[in-house]
Amino acid sequence: MSIGLRRVAIGLLAASAFQGSSALADEAGLWNRLAAGGHVVLLRHAQTTPGVGDPPGFRLGDCKTQRNLSPEGRADAKAIGAAFERRKVPVGRVLTSRYCRCRDTVELAFGRAEPAEMVDSNWRQDDATIARKLAAVRTLAATYREPGNLVLVTHDVNIRALSGRSVSQGEMVVAQARPDGTLEVVGTLDVPENQ
Repeated sequence: MSIGLRRVAIGLLAASAFQGSSALADEAGLWNRLAAGGHVVLLRHAQTTPGVGDPPGFRLGDCKTQRNLSPEGRADAKAIGAAFERRKVPVGRVLTSRYCRCRDTVELAFGRAEPAEMVDSNWRQDDATIARKLAAVRTLAATYREPGNLVLVTHDVNIRALSGRSVSQGEMVVAQARPDGTLEVVGTLDVPENQ
């Protein structure tokens, strides 16, 4: 390898290491902000069996007809709850989509939740229904004054509509609500590692 190529390679490795340490600092900063409370957490359900959406003919109240958490997703949901507990993150109200994969995620992570139609999947919903549900979430976010963070366990399509961010299964967007209920994204957190 020539001296010039070696310098480029060393520079790229150093930049990569810096970005890695920066990402860890950002992650620690986000957890610290959550520990202070007052945020909105948009948590996408944990990992599911492969697929998009739900099988034809699914029924909201019947988990056997839906796409559900995989064993890895169940472990990830428990890791999310453990991460909140380990970092002493105060959890206020927890609202969940009524879909089984969201309900199971929240039960495994936090042990409690309020099923809420406003965070049900907007996949294949008409524009008026989507607008009504997003308005309900924004109203809640704007008026939420309870202790702890407001946690909404929902679906990627909803998270994108509320925050402009797309996240993988089990990831979360950390945001602050503006007075009009729109969300200012502070950052995103990956699925915590099982510890």
